[in-house]
Amino acid sequence: MLPKIILYYGFAPVADPEALRLWQNTLAQSLNLKGRIIISRHGINGTLGGDMNDLKKYVRATKEYPGFKKIDFKWSQGTGSDFPKLSVKVRDELVTFGIPENLEVNENGIIGGGEHLSPEEVNELAKQLGEDLVFFDGRNAYEAKVGRFKDAVIPDIKTTKDFVAELDSGKYDYLKEKTVVTYCTGGIRCEILTKVMKERGFDKVYQIAGGIVRYGEKYADQGLWQGSLYTFDKRMVIDFSESAKLIGKCDKCSEPTKQFHNCANVYCHNLFLLCKECGKDEKNLVCIHEGFVISNNH
Repeated sequence: MLPKIILYYGFAPVADPEALRLWQNTLAQSLNLKGRIIISRHGINGTLGGDMNDLKKYVRATKEYPGFKKIDFKWSQGTGSDFPKLSVKVRDELVTFGIPENLEVNENGIIGGGEHLSPEEVNELAKQLGEDLVFFDGRNAYEAKVGRFKDAVIPDIKTTKDFVAELDSGKYDYLKEKTVVTYCTGGIRCEILTKVMKERGFDKVYQIAGGIVRYGEKYADQGLWQGSLYTFDKRMVIDFSESAKLIGKCDKCSEPTKQFHNCANVYCHNLFLLCKECGKDEKNLVCIHEGFVISNNH
């Protein structure tokens, strides 16, 4: 068995989300896959783990669905036990921004979003514009603690639903005169974030095609990305090379670390960034300070 993980999304009209859910659930179960699949009338979003050959069968079958042929499936190394079970659900939104009624999609994706830039185009634009280009993190703030683009703006976000109010607050209006490149793990959050930003007067807004994952595959740690990438599975973080910069700091003692810990309270979803020594102390594994809410978006 060669364990792998796939990360993917596709925006396309779905006439019957429940029928798609039933088909996807049956398909994934028949291939012994585990992970999360979210379906809405706007498309599909998933992260699945399993044997490479079984995942290839899943990819081939899913691409046969109308509108999903162009989905960019991103592959990474798995452990074989990255997800506890399979979950396939229908929701109003693929990513919870709280604005399902504002989204329009067609066979080409979201209508009104930002232009996609390849990793090469991102680097070229950064070279041309220098300080006039701003990287804008489209993830939850805790994810940026272990990895981010150089000099990126990190919004104070605990869930993606906070982005609308954060942008409406006016604190980022100074960026409206800049060229903004948004980024997130696999790209899906930026598909919606760029639309939200453009609706609020951010004219020159782009997104990285394939997100951090595709940029990291191209440049590893020799480009503009710094640190590790947070993942929504048991791995928690991955590096693009052995020379990845360690930029995270322990919440307790500020020592360098990239190790996240879940709160010991099973009813809590807070995450702590702790070094090896502080992680050994059970007192540091409970909610004694501000934590960060886990989100299931990519």
